[in-house]
Amino acid sequence: MQIMYGLGGEKELEERTLDHLNGYEGARPVRVGNAAYKQNQHDVWGAMLDSVYLHTKSRDYLPDLVWPTLKRAVECALENWRSPDRGIWEMRGEPKHYTSSKVMCWVAADRGARLAYLHGDRELSRRWQRAADDIRADICEHAVDERGVFTQHYGTTTLDASVLLMPLVRFLPPTDERVRATVLAVADELTEDGLVLRYRVTETDDGLSGEEGTFTICSFWLVSALVEIGEITRARQLCEKLLSYASPLQLYAEEIDPHSGRHLGNFPQAFSHLALINAVMHVIQAEMGEDYSEFVPHGVQDP
Repeated sequence: MQIMYGLGGEKELEERTLDHLNGYEGARPVRVGNAAYKQNQHDVWGAMLDSVYLHTKSRDYLPDLVWPTLKRAVECALENWRSPDRGIWEMRGEPKHYTSSKVMCWVAADRGARLAYLHGDRELSRRWQRAADDIRADICEHAVDERGVFTQHYGTTTLDASVLLMPLVRFLPPTDERVRATVLAVADELTEDGLVLRYRVTETDDGLSGEEGTFTICSFWLVSALVEIGEITRARQLCEKLLSYASPLQLYAEEIDPHSGRHLGNFPQAFSHLALINAVMHVIQAEMGEDYSEFVPHGVQDP
């Protein structure tokens, strides 16, 4: 499976530049196609398995028809998690061992184990849970810097907003000191006027040039992550600030200029609004005194 296809099902989306055109306000280059269609992105299996798990859990039912597809997705994650990839941001530089990709492979194994248990395959459930434990141990060994902060990829101290997903997918409990240190590091060091950058372009080999705005989805991730670690006041203040940046139609672009509040990039973007809903729900539940302990990750156990 490729990570993307053309609108007509095309498999080849060769990229080329249109040098005779300028983009919005003179932005260049203007590209047609998308070279990312050739990329390996190891987070996709976890995103899919997590969605299926949530759907199944809410209905207490897993159709037999979809089980072979789910099983293959978990096995693909387990076959590939040790390999470098291009990561969630579709980096154009050399493949690396991106932390968020490893985390989502853990999600694939963890949710797969839970689904296997619901499906009645106890042995497969235990095997996948052992694999999930191995992935988590590898990440905790190789993706944490000297100050106890999870980094963009193995062997670096560079920050990346995608690590904010770690408490949201229950990779580790929010009480873990490494999780707390990571969320606060992103909040303090990877922000412009309080809004979150994907990463510092001067520290990341993304194959692109120039500056970029803050990423809306990442800022809403930070709201949710701050709630998770108990920084409720700070989370609410950031959430209120982000809500004030909504367009007249209450919509959001992919990026926001932190200095002017101007919307940049794809508009409107679905991912921005999904993160918005999650962030607002986190704040509301926190203010209502919701107990998040029930979400702390746990292994799949026999009854």
